[in-house]
Amino acid sequence: MLIFPAIDIIDGKVVRLLKGDYNEVKRYSITPKEAAQSFINAGATCLHAVDLDGAKSGKAENAETVKKLIDSGLFVEIGGGIRSEEQIEKYLSYGTKRVILGTVAVKNPSFVKEMAQKFPNKIAVGVDASNERVAISGWREITDINSYDFCKKMRDIGVENIIYTDISKDGALSGTNLFAYEKLVKIEGLKITASGGITYLNEIKTLKEMGVYGAILGKALYENKINLAEAVKLAQGD
Repeated sequence: MLIFPAIDIIDGKVVRLLKGDYNEVKRYSITPKEAAQSFINAGATCLHAVDLDGAKSGKAENAETVKKLIDSGLFVEIGGGIRSEEQIEKYLSYGTKRVILGTVAVKNPSFVKEMAQKFPNKIAVGVDASNERVAISGWREITDINSYDFCKKMRDIGVENIIYTDISKDGALSGTNLFAYEKLVKIEGLKITASGGITYLNEIKTLKEMGVYGAILGKALYENKINLAEAVKLAQGD
């Protein structure tokens, strides 16, 4: 299982939101570049980056900051407001290994299908769930779409990588929704990355045993609830 330490960005700075609420922002003094280097020092090889300004505006607001993260040499996946082929190509030209589509996957699935075909293995879909309903537009709008059914729909149009977040768990430091991932790993043809609320090393062990592809660690790292080096070793099976 891969460990993806996370860097969420607002105005070029590292932040964490509580349950996706832009009014509940915690800012950290560490810069994105410093955070990425600390992850490398702990043995991480991957990075999950989110442009939170972009998630609201639908534009690549923090593209230059993201470019610096890509230059760190980590396997970087980036999400947040990516809703056009031009933006996808821009990030891929920087060296991003995977681009995460969210809102556009709900509003224009045919576009996602086209991008998955054009950029094989480079497209992931972020499925953000509130009470098993898909949330879009920076989590500010809850649809009537069942989140598990939506994951199957994405698979059927050619998407392999799904990053699934239970919004109620995100940033709360109270544990993740293991039940959701137990259901998701049973959907054939998908690589599931767990995101939202992972707080304890035993959760990483459980997710690995389930067969989850990746796990994203955010606030638990910044609040020193999880040691990244230990998490990476545990995920690798050492």
